[in-house]
Amino acid sequence: MKTSGTKKTVVIGLLGTVMDKRGKGVKRWNSWRPTVGIFMQEDLLVDRVELLHDDRDNRLANNVGADIESVSPSTEVGLHNIQFRDPWDFENVYSTLLDFVESYPFKPEEERYLIHITTGTHVAQICWFLLCEANYIPGSLLQTSPDRGDKSVAGNYHIIDLDLSKYDAISSRFKRQQLEGTEFLKSGIATRNHRFNNMIQQIERVAIRSQAPILITGPTGAGKSHLAKKIYELKHKRSLVQGEFVAVNCATLRGDSAMSALFGHSRGAFTGAQTARKGLLTKATEGLLFLDEIGELGLDEQAMLLHAIEEKTFYPVGSDNPVISDFQLIAGTNRDLQKQVQGGTFREDLLARINLWSYQLPGLKDRREDIEPNLDFELLKIEQQMGHKVSFNKAARQRFIEFSQQTDSLWSGNFRDLNACVQRMATLSDGGRINEALVTEECERLKQYWQKSHQDDALPALDEFFTPEQITEIDLFDQLQLRQVIAICQESRTMSDAGRQLFNRSRLKKSSTNDSHRLRQYLSKFGLSFEELQNPRA
Repeated sequence: MKTSGTKKTVVIGLLGTVMDKRGKGVKRWNSWRPTVGIFMQEDLLVDRVELLHDDRDNRLANNVGADIESVSPSTEVGLHNIQFRDPWDFENVYSTLLDFVESYPFKPEEERYLIHITTGTHVAQICWFLLCEANYIPGSLLQTSPDRGDKSVAGNYHIIDLDLSKYDAISSRFKRQQLEGTEFLKSGIATRNHRFNNMIQQIERVAIRSQAPILITGPTGAGKSHLAKKIYELKHKRSLVQGEFVAVNCATLRGDSAMSALFGHSRGAFTGAQTARKGLLTKATEGLLFLDEIGELGLDEQAMLLHAIEEKTFYPVGSDNPVISDFQLIAGTNRDLQKQVQGGTFREDLLARINLWSYQLPGLKDRREDIEPNLDFELLKIEQQMGHKVSFNKAARQRFIEFSQQTDSLWSGNFRDLNACVQRMATLSDGGRINEALVTEECERLKQYWQKSHQDDALPALDEFFTPEQITEIDLFDQLQLRQVIAICQESRTMSDAGRQLFNRSRLKKSSTNDSHRLRQYLSKFGLSFEELQNPRA
């Protein structure tokens, strides 16, 4: 007989009230019995067996225990009374087995455990599996079966190890499925930005494993709505949600209509409410609710939303009867919700509830290496819309890619800018071929648009960095210039990035450039530093 190293082998299982009872008297040795057969295996030495049984089967348990001792004298037999109120009730069986498992003194460093799943109802077998898979039991599954034709009373056995890391083929398949999930969230776009790819991989894991709210932040046009829809599709594909995807821009919900749109109202709740209305939260039951621009919600709506998230119930406007709605939530915003909390316009408890999983989507200018694969994605969408091939000639494509990578290409509208410019060039192209002239025209159009969108009213105020007395000492000319410099610094990740934008023409005339030094000198004239501009002192 084989042993498993120096560890003792322990079998845990349920008494088979039918199969273990086969045969009377000496005839019982002529039939295969699943529990007794374990101890008749030539290559399996069992040091101890823990046999679970109902009070009504005490006599059978004692007889089976005696038979085990007769075929395997070295095996210690332990009999345990358990009470299944209903052996086909999943909750009852699972909780009963869990109680036993939690009270059992497992010693995995000294013993290996085999959980016999052949006996008991199918419900019990499933529960044994779940307890092993969740690691409540540090062991493997043991399956026994009779020989074909029932020729041997010993039968056969198979040990099933749930440690997937030991199985390369299964492990690689799981990795491939995970990759497919990640590619699914990216719509198949071969993005190259390392930080973005890592973030999407984590979102994929969270989407599959968690029902907790997800908060997606980032600038307008960065793809928050698109990502939320892809998360829903992934969850639906994995049967993790059954209901609809309900998306609403909270910026469109104003005044009294906001409460009614979200939570619904009863008939006669207010003037004009001639019929009852189900709100968006009810529509999202068993599905996913995407609240874009959640920072635009009023404080009353925020309080109701928090209650709905935590209690799965809410009251429609004018109703005393609660409505049950179990939905999963994704919230999106381009605002700093923490600042809104400090300013009293966003509830701190709601932010804490939706901030468990928070992801900041970078703007397109912070993912310039991803512009080219996204360009191909936009072209493919245009082809499907137009019904014919659309492409760049080689020189035109190179010209557009070079333009997209320039530091003064702001991409302030992010993917909305990219989508719009591809649509314009594709529409104006003859025969679906985008040439250099179209690219040049489009580049100029984008430059002008970005320049207009960054006019004076969009620039940061100087009172974030200076006292009123200090501002009066700065010439108007310097104030206007300084606000533009501050805006570019705040949009840039590093001082070098900001310097390249600010000195984008003069630097080309120098044999060697030190944009960071030039910018540092300029800021020091006003007692400022790049680091300070990244974190205003207000």
